[in-house]
Amino acid sequence: MKAIFIAFNQAYNEEIVDILFSCGQRGYTKWEEIGGRGSVAGEPHLGTHAWPTQNHALFAAVPDDLVPRILSALRDTDNAHQDLGLRAYVLPIEEAL
Repeated sequence: MKAIFIAFNQAYNEEIVDILFSCGQRGYTKWEEIGGRGSVAGEPHLGTHAWPTQNHALFAAVPDDLVPRILSALRDTDNAHQDLGLRAYVLPIEEAL
């Protein structure tokens, strides 16, 4: 089992959840209205007057076999709209309750 942490522009809100469902992943935890700034390019997403856009983040515990499909779909989404901002990180889960 792997953990996928996804940070994304709020404009992707429904699209990211749809990607998970279409790949067979039901469960997730989501945080809304969080700030952030990309490490490479793009504008900050801070929810302020100067930088009004915000990010959301999502965490999902995913079976190993679903990870490649989810990452591929996220990569396609990011490539289609690179100006919005989307990052995904895969981490091992050693134990779960």
